[in-house]
Amino acid sequence: MKQFVLSFLAIAFLAVNAIAGNGKPVNVSASKVNWKAYKVTGSHEGYVNVKSGSLEFNGDAFTGGKFVIDMTSINATDVSGKAKENLDGHLKSEDFFGVAKFPEAKLDITRVISKGKPGEYKVVANLTIKNTTKEIKFDAMVANGKATASIKLDRTDFDVRYGSGSFFDNLGDKTIYDEFDLTVSLAY
Repeated sequence: MKQFVLSFLAIAFLAVNAIAGNGKPVNVSASKVNWKAYKVTGSHEGYVNVKSGSLEFNGDAFTGGKFVIDMTSINATDVSGKAKENLDGHLKSEDFFGVAKFPEAKLDITRVISKGKPGEYKVVANLTIKNTTKEIKFDAMVANGKATASIKLDRTDFDVRYGSGSFFDNLGDKTIYDEFDLTVSLAY
């Protein structure tokens, strides 16, 4: 009887997953999220690590997914030594991403629209940073075991206001622009 119940549960689990779609886990060690932020006097760039995630498919068609970013891994790559240590620490502080309180960011895809060419999609998703969720839209290429996207975000939408000319006057060359870029590459 016990074996029958276990077999029934295994079959039910497989059936539910088949109905729900074909989820493929993200290979976190082969995935990356690069960022680039701009200021009056230049820019900084770096990366954050993907902590977990999965992409959903119906056959070969991309239909959804979600992933989690480890904000404690935020890392600048364009500076070194003490400057890098200071920048990484500042980005992790309450001035920016407050990673002690908000160690993760999340992206939940809510809608996927084919752009008519194989692998090309318009994506609508909810992005959560610092416990603030905003809907974002971006184009993605999903094919051959890789999902890629370039996303432009306004950091002030997520209560990241340090050095923003939109909120503080007379910053001069200390102004940090609100928009920053993400280049996402997920392997599955």
